[in-house]
Amino acid sequence: MADILIINGIVVTMDPTRRVIEDGAVAIAGDRIVAVGTTAEVTARHGAPKVIDASRKIVMPGFIDAHAHAGHGFIKTLGGGRNDEWYKACGYTYTQGSTPAFWRAEAQLAAVERLRFGVTTGVSLLGGGDTILRTDDPVYGEAHCDGVAEVGTRSFVAVGSTRPPHPLTYGTWEDGKAQTYPVGFERQFATVQTLIKSWHGSHGQRLNIALITPTLRKEHRAELSAGDMDLAMAQAKQVSKLARDNGLVFTQDGHTTGSVAFADEMGILGPEALLSHSTGLTEAEIAICARTDTKIAHNPSAIASVLARCPAIELMDAGVTVALGSDATAPDRSGDMFRHMQQAMHYHKTFFKDPKVLPPGKALEMCTIDGARALGMEAEIGSLEAGKKADVVLVDLARPHMYPLHMPVFRLVCFANGNDVSTVIVDGRVLMEDRVVRSIDEGKVLDTAQAEAELMLDRGGFRDLLEPLPTFWGHTRG
Repeated sequence: MADILIINGIVVTMDPTRRVIEDGAVAIAGDRIVAVGTTAEVTARHGAPKVIDASRKIVMPGFIDAHAHAGHGFIKTLGGGRNDEWYKACGYTYTQGSTPAFWRAEAQLAAVERLRFGVTTGVSLLGGGDTILRTDDPVYGEAHCDGVAEVGTRSFVAVGSTRPPHPLTYGTWEDGKAQTYPVGFERQFATVQTLIKSWHGSHGQRLNIALITPTLRKEHRAELSAGDMDLAMAQAKQVSKLARDNGLVFTQDGHTTGSVAFADEMGILGPEALLSHSTGLTEAEIAICARTDTKIAHNPSAIASVLARCPAIELMDAGVTVALGSDATAPDRSGDMFRHMQQAMHYHKTFFKDPKVLPPGKALEMCTIDGARALGMEAEIGSLEAGKKADVVLVDLARPHMYPLHMPVFRLVCFANGNDVSTVIVDGRVLMEDRVVRSIDEGKVLDTAQAEAELMLDRGGFRDLLEPLPTFWGHTRG
């Protein structure tokens, strides 16, 4: 006896043979898929108290977003294109201008956004990148994890150390004032260890801790003293070792030309490593990724991909696992993985001047089964197969932009958007059904997010950053 039967759908399995079952069904018992097949086959063997009719819907595995940032949901377009001001806002907020309530509220906002878009698993760096992580105290990471846990989605929360020189100035916000204090690597490392013990693998493997250290690029060799560079390298190795010893994902943000070769020299690459952006990589660095089985999180909608190209096609041709990331939710993008699949396809087709590059099926693999492989969870998620976790998404085809009802995978990848997602199941639990979020009070999430964002603006004195630049209208360049 199953708990949930999904029947009459077009099941896009993403299994090893990439089966697409036109009149398909999925049976779920507890947190696992127990059967996938035609509706006739599955219903002959399984009954269930809850039956979901997926007529005129695609049934697929949940999306996996391999790279995003916690905190960004409240900052989004702040500054209106003034990148320097936006980064300052991130820097202050993520070190001094945020409270546990901020991190919990933002986590819930971002998790509900992902849920509505069919993203059942995501990586979230606890802050704005490798230099402004909120790892001075476990209370902030705990608040984030607690917020995501209540929504019910699956998350890898990346925590770790910042770039020397240390100490950095952090602070708490109490009674309307910031109380600042110095934070060094040792305190951050202790925070990481606490979060691993408290949260990794919790809530049925839905909440996981990943580790992060700063990416070291050529400009850092020039900017840092010899002593600080040595410290940065030693600290990266220490965090990388902690990840390997505990079986954790080890990620780094902002890789570009030369940084992969430097990471290889330090010995911090390997099957557990997930490098984001990875723009401008040389042929030698592509070979390094293939040799070390290092994974790549490609973010085609990010500013980094405007400044230089991620050679995702060449990496995949070399045998490297490349997952898709949103880099969401700021400064100008959302967590909608349909958008990022479509962006990726156009990005690489334009570069090669070849419309055959990156077919829709491969783009879909990048944010399902390849995303699972990048996180070391290919045996658990990323496809609809008996024995795997029941992370299932239904996408409504009964929409003008999705008709006529043929070539369903093409419709899914090339025409759908996040608002076409109708039902989301994670770990066998229905979190959203018929576009209504069931796991949490969405209105309360939005109200709390608005209130915390207002407090953030006042703490940082950021209200002037809400106004657009004079070049917003009537100019071709901002």
